Amino acid sequence: MSLALSEEQELLRNTAREFVTEHAPVKELRKLRDSNDPVGFSRDLWKQMAELGWAGIVLPEEFGGADLGYAELGIVLEECGRTLVATPFVSTLLLGANVLLLARNGTQQKEVLASVCKGETILALALQESAHHAPYQVATRAEATRDGYKLTGTKTFVQDGHVADQIVVVARSAGKPGERDGITLFLVPKNARGLKVTRTIMVDGRNSAQLALDGVEVDKSAVVGQLGRGADLLDPVLDRATIGLCAEMLGTIGEAFDRTVSYLKTRKQFGVPIGSFQALKHRAANMFTEVELSRSIVLEALRAIDEKRPDVPQLASIAKARLSDTAFLVGNEAVQMFGGIGVTDEEEIGLFLKRARVAELSFGDAAYHRARFATLSGF
Repeated sequence: MSLALSEEQELLRNTAREFVTEHAPVKELRKLRDSNDPVGFSRDLWKQMAELGWAGIVLPEEFGGADLGYAELGIVLEECGRTLVATPFVSTLLLGANVLLLARNGTQQKEVLASVCKGETILALALQESAHHAPYQVATRAEATRDGYKLTGTKTFVQDGHVADQIVVVARSAGKPGERDGITLFLVPKNARGLKVTRTIMVDGRNSAQLALDGVEVDKSAVVGQLGRGADLLDPVLDRATIGLCAEMLGTIGEAFDRTVSYLKTRKQFGVPIGSFQALKHRAANMFTEVELSRSIVLEALRAIDEKRPDVPQLASIAKARLSDTAFLVGNEAVQMFGGIGVTDEEEIGLFLKRARVAELSFGDAAYHRARFATLSGF
């Protein structure tokens, strides 16, 4: 199968590149970071993206979405990765909206998804409870009450959780941590009594939050999907989010590589460009090879989602393992080839390294996904 982009996809890529270059260059991330912006991303920029159809690019037209595919979403995410744009794409579209979309609850969808497509509602998924990605290690409890459920527990690394209007909380209605069965998802409003949200800022300047749920009460209509079968929703949602993140990572490492090659051509030592040194040529060639291999697997994974193929879980893990390794390699090599200035805040290449480090660990690192791929393959 050809992995080349169609004419329409090329047009989308050019449009996305022009937009983020003009409206969201890397200096905008610096501005958000240095001003300690309380939101962590530009709401105005997100509304503009929504007007372009990006906030609901993969959502159905009945909710105001563009009803396009993940191949198109991946193009937009890759271009956003090139300028390190701070957006709620992952938290709102890939995680929160996907949960509601796949749960097929018409009432929840109508109430939330149309607002998401307009860029008005921010969603988040509260899943992780430890320093390592472990989807089924859920200890947060959901106790049945007369009118609904009471949620008690803590969550960490909730992307955009501090500004989310609605949070999908993953809790355990039965069983023990580590078990796949017994997990239930709940849609919790940001102003729910007993919910405490504490913002945390990641090393790359992006947003996260810690949640403390102290007997948060929700009614039965807050259940997303089937009681005790939340893993059936989580698995495909995390696969889609992982592949989407890989598309953004591809843009980040691609831009870091391009900047490094440009620097090798202009930085001189001993009267010649350092790019003429054979050792640096070999290292640059290795980076190029890894970036192109990464591009192929990301495109394959994105199209597998659109084609509803059964190997999406395997491709998600292959892509994340590959992209995590490549991000580690390219991030390190780029900073080293820039030399001393590469580790200063004055030079932007260091920001790409920091973004790569956070992305490597999001939704599981390379080791996690190699182990998951082996399990999925029957080993």
